[in-house]
Amino acid sequence: MLNSDQQKWIDHLSDVDKIVIKPYDPTCIEKFEKVKNKIQKYLGNEIELRHCGATSLGISGQDEIDTYLPVPEADFDKYVPKLENLFGKPRSHYPLKRARFVTEIDGKHIDVFLINSETDGWTNGVKFEKYLRNNPEWLDKYRKL
Repeated sequence: MLNSDQQKWIDHLSDVDKIVIKPYDPTCIEKFEKVKNKIQKYLGNEIELRHCGATSLGISGQDEIDTYLPVPEADFDKYVPKLENLFGKPRSHYPLKRARFVTEIDGKHIDVFLINSETDGWTNGVKFEKYLRNNPEWLDKYRKL
């Protein structure tokens, strides 16, 4: 069952746009490290950056790298202008929850998400990916899905 925020997000999705699924690109790890280094060079090495999504799981997907900067809600607003300096205005911004910035490294599309680490969406996503990493049979089912 979806909560109201999840339903709102689903409702904003296009009924006509198509998503193309592409094979896993093994260069994604190297490209994630490049964007991670760029961000940490600007914000400091103490910040946590996480590679999430299909490319972090080593499976086919939309051929993009999802990079997450999880921060407590109290720190969220201080990072938005800093990331704007690096990547321009966010492509989407849900105040105190999530802001999505877009960049490219070596021709690869990269989404950089500033994420409130206290939201259910983030904590549930972390649990889901951890489960897939620890259960290869379910990762394979997810990959086929």
